[in-house]
Amino acid sequence: MEPWLAQHKNSITDPHQLADHFGLHASELAQVAQRYPLRLTPYLLERITDSSDPLGQQFIPQLAELANDDAQLTDPLNEEVLSPVPHLVHRYPQRVLLLVAGSCFSYCRFCTRKRKVGCEDMVISFGDILKGIDYIAGHPEVNEVILSGGDPLTMSDRLLEDILNRLQRIPHVEVVRIGSRAPVVLPARITPALCELLGRYQPLYFLTHFNHPTELTTAAIDACRQLVNAGVPVVNQTVLLRGVNDDATVLHQLFYTLHRLRIRPYYLHQMDLTCGTGHFRTRLEDGIAIMDQLRGPLSGLAVPTYIVDLPGGHGKVPVTPDYVHNLGENAQLRAADGTLVDYRQWSVT
Repeated sequence: MEPWLAQHKNSITDPHQLADHFGLHASELAQVAQRYPLRLTPYLLERITDSSDPLGQQFIPQLAELANDDAQLTDPLNEEVLSPVPHLVHRYPQRVLLLVAGSCFSYCRFCTRKRKVGCEDMVISFGDILKGIDYIAGHPEVNEVILSGGDPLTMSDRLLEDILNRLQRIPHVEVVRIGSRAPVVLPARITPALCELLGRYQPLYFLTHFNHPTELTTAAIDACRQLVNAGVPVVNQTVLLRGVNDDATVLHQLFYTLHRLRIRPYYLHQMDLTCGTGHFRTRLEDGIAIMDQLRGPLSGLAVPTYIVDLPGGHGKVPVTPDYVHNLGENAQLRAADGTLVDYRQWSVT
């Protein structure tokens, strides 16, 4: 058995075992786990000091997940309505999201699909995947496929390659992305064999998900370096989480380090309005202020786009500080240091 698979099989899924490990109340953890599953890899357990540290908050269940909030939605992005076949979301004309795995190595407590990931109704058979691939083959407008779940890397290399091979044979599919948090929670999953496999199916992008600088361990860095050195571009999506990373200094360190490691900071996500995640949510004003603080000190290559994935499945929109103060012939813009600068325009005749 491969080391990563052994770790995966030895993950903690029992709330009482988790409570013993961290000195928490087993009854509270069990109450949350009845509704939302838990799983933590041994690798992750070794790196969490307590339930309030940046990793603990992301992966250890909290009673706050059961709080009622009128703003929260079970399916905030309307994915079920936008699924013409099971486990495939067709929101944008030229891109589809193909869910190929129903479980993860570890369950993020802020997951937008926490309504079903790791639950019985998220069991995805290979037949389901084939139906999704058939749908893609029958829609020539689709040129990009994002593999997600769950975590696609919970499946074997053989099965993953089968899916990639089938997609590669569809003439109009030109780009594939794979979304995985394996580098954060189980970096041993990123093996030389996997990197060689992914390198054969270009253009393919690997979307990872670092939220805090403490996640960039030596093992995580090595996993990402293997991918990049194999010719697989790695981009990162971060979620803005209250009490975890809603701080410009923390995000500056995270994004700069990713940039230095050849990992492109891609998106900074505002929390989706997902049931059970209200305690993580920040205000838009806070995110805008953080982005304003990052823009000057960080290289443009290291600054992600701050976005909101709109409720109801209306898609992503960028949220930016207001740098334009006046338009017209004598425009005025605000610089990174706050200075208002005149910009004289002229008409093209």
